[in-house]
Amino acid sequence: MNLPNKLTMLRVILVPVFMVFAAFSGYGTAEYNQTFMLVAGIVFAVASITDFLDGYIARKYHLVTDFGKFMDPLADKCLTTAAFIYMVADGICSPVVLAVILFREFAVAGVRMIAAESGTVIAANMWGKVKTVLQMLTILFYYFAAALSGPADVMGVGVITMVLTWLVAAATVLSGGIYLWQNRSCFMQAK
Repeated sequence: MNLPNKLTMLRVILVPVFMVFAAFSGYGTAEYNQTFMLVAGIVFAVASITDFLDGYIARKYHLVTDFGKFMDPLADKCLTTAAFIYMVADGICSPVVLAVILFREFAVAGVRMIAAESGTVIAANMWGKVKTVLQMLTILFYYFAAALSGPADVMGVGVITMVLTWLVAAATVLSGGIYLWQNRSCFMQAK
């Protein structure tokens, strides 16, 4: 397993670590724990950095593999979806936004499965990467702003985060539509 793939697997391992701290942060409740919120943000940031590094190293040193093309976007989806689920639980993200994200991810996974039947691996496109970066920035903003502002400014952090999540939903719809259009030939080949 090459270094980019190891970084991808590290991101997968960090997902449950992030989830533990996010779950016990208790944002917006009497049990709110700023330290857990901050640690969740740091773990998410480290995982997000591995996303940049694995792609950069793979492209620069020609270490792109089919495993990486498949696992990198899957690791991103696991990480960002877990974060959005906790944001919905915290009342910071609309369930509609989460549904849009999940629908796009299932649709893209379906196209990849159809393509895989013919031996084709479809890598993430630029619009998917833009969507992922916007998701990660929104999540980072939420966890760090909430941890640093504490319970005193729940409303300000919440409003900004809600606006950002709706922008994520718009980018998700756009990237999903472009992805499905670019790979429409997969539907033609499906039997």
